[in-house]
Amino acid sequence: MITKAAIYHRSHSSYSYTYDKDTLHLRIRTAKGEVDNATLRIGDPYDWTSGGGGGNLNAEDAMGWSGGENFVMKKECETELFDYWFCEAQPRFLRARYAFILESKENEKLLVTEKQIFTITDDSDPVLSQLLNFYCFPYMNPIDVFSPPEWVKDTIWYQIFPERFANGDPSISPNNTLPWGSEDPKTNSFFGGDLQGVIDHLDYLQDLGITGLYFTPITQGKTNHKYDTVDYLKVDPAFGDNDTVRTLIEEAHKRGMKVMLDAVFNHIGADSIQWQDVIKNGKDSKFIDWFYVEQFPLIDESKKDQHSKEYLNYRAFAFAQNMPKLNTENPEVMEYLLEVGRYWVRDFDIDAWRLDVANEVDQRFWRRFRDELKAIKPEIYILGEAWHDSMNWLAGDQFDAVMNYPLSDAMIGFFANENLSANQFKYAVNDVNASYPIGVNEVAFSLLDSHDTARIIHRCSGNKEKVKLAYLFQFTHSGTPCIYYGSEIGLDGGSDPLNRKCMIWEESQHDMNMKQHIMQIIKLRKLHPALRAHNINWLTTDDEQQCLIYQKVLNDECITIVINNSASTVNLPLPNTLANHNVIDIYNEVTCKLEKTITLPPFGFAMYQNE
Repeated sequence: MITKAAIYHRSHSSYSYTYDKDTLHLRIRTAKGEVDNATLRIGDPYDWTSGGGGGNLNAEDAMGWSGGENFVMKKECETELFDYWFCEAQPRFLRARYAFILESKENEKLLVTEKQIFTITDDSDPVLSQLLNFYCFPYMNPIDVFSPPEWVKDTIWYQIFPERFANGDPSISPNNTLPWGSEDPKTNSFFGGDLQGVIDHLDYLQDLGITGLYFTPITQGKTNHKYDTVDYLKVDPAFGDNDTVRTLIEEAHKRGMKVMLDAVFNHIGADSIQWQDVIKNGKDSKFIDWFYVEQFPLIDESKKDQHSKEYLNYRAFAFAQNMPKLNTENPEVMEYLLEVGRYWVRDFDIDAWRLDVANEVDQRFWRRFRDELKAIKPEIYILGEAWHDSMNWLAGDQFDAVMNYPLSDAMIGFFANENLSANQFKYAVNDVNASYPIGVNEVAFSLLDSHDTARIIHRCSGNKEKVKLAYLFQFTHSGTPCIYYGSEIGLDGGSDPLNRKCMIWEESQHDMNMKQHIMQIIKLRKLHPALRAHNINWLTTDDEQQCLIYQKVLNDECITIVINNSASTVNLPLPNTLANHNVIDIYNEVTCKLEKTITLPPFGFAMYQNE
């Protein structure tokens, strides 16, 4: 029996959306293993043999719906509990009514509609043409198509924490600057990193294969991380000035690199003129409505020995006293921040904004933000920080993408923590992919570590072979991958502040083996479009040996990746589609013939392209 309660579809969601101006993507979820075949029944709602004029589906004279066509759906993926079925259609007149036909091994046949699930016996059943029950996609308006910038799909990002990347101009370093890398960083450490240091090392990044630079905030702030903004329109003096930024962006663009800055609009720094005015003038401050002040005094000194949530009488990011939350519903605040967004695009030609704590800012603001910035630069990339399912922000009217932390969690769970089996990892990856439209997945920002997490090598307990496997999967999956500065040379470090160590520039201290591995997989990702494709075909997920075999296919290109995520040598049987075939080992750039099994060393891998 097909479990009806497990069947799920919703129009105008990740289950039903326009992929481009002509193409409709449709998904349906069913209980795992219960459905053998799924069929999409779709057609124009006004295509009747006779009658039905005026578009009224209730018209009594409407006879013989002739618009219905059946299309075989493919099984897109499986998770622990569900199967997902997928089909694309191109409605001739850009509108559709549709339903799904599900068939089981027991010859059970269901018609799934928006209003009811029917049991049907043959293709002449009247319910197959009762359009009032069907799901509706009224019209595929071009402006509603989710349209992220095309260039993002091919971009390799590199995240830079400016204060720790390189000191290119010691004359602007803060007075309390420590010698570069002389000690492990503390929360309040300064080492003098600046934007000139980045300019000085752009050739290094170009040689690595980087095509996008993602900066944590460069605007004025009191801390080393600058998430406590003092002035959104001023470059922090310890990083440089406007001319430095312009030079950086111009030089990056010359090398084919995009530049993404960090927008901190959820909160502002306590040293900003706005918050200082509230401190000085209290309820009479002209900025009082910029914030969420509950009462005065702002800090209840009698509760200082308690958690900050007890003694702060205003809303702040994560109860941080130096980061009062902004009221982005206030028209003055909205216009102020919109001008910040416009300013850096208009006057400096940045290519992308990363939006800090984006999920805590009201969505009406983000809709305005998108409209304003896309009007200046249609191909700007808008990336929201969110650590959870984010479909609410990804309908095409707010963000182009979010930081794909659910995928990060899956990769860390399998490769680093080893608390996911091979099948659990597959299910977790599939669940992420099925949660979003394909267009969203193609530009999702994938990462293994960042300034907010422990470094990947730390999470892998120093096992660099496991780190290599994690990067291999990241770079053979869809989305736009990012490397956190220094991870390519083996820079380690636990949680903040140890994840923000100074970049090491002495090549003798670089892990050249790791660096060469990352350079090679970047090269392969650029050479082989299949590696960037959304679809992933899992051939083997072996829980006992913790091994994976999966394929990435696009057009005539098929690449197979084999991974041994265990500390033992394995002899892994190959599927018949690979055994005894001539292939190209694209990682080592040699041609070889596969046997019936492949032997992989501990934490070993292989990448093959069909000849």
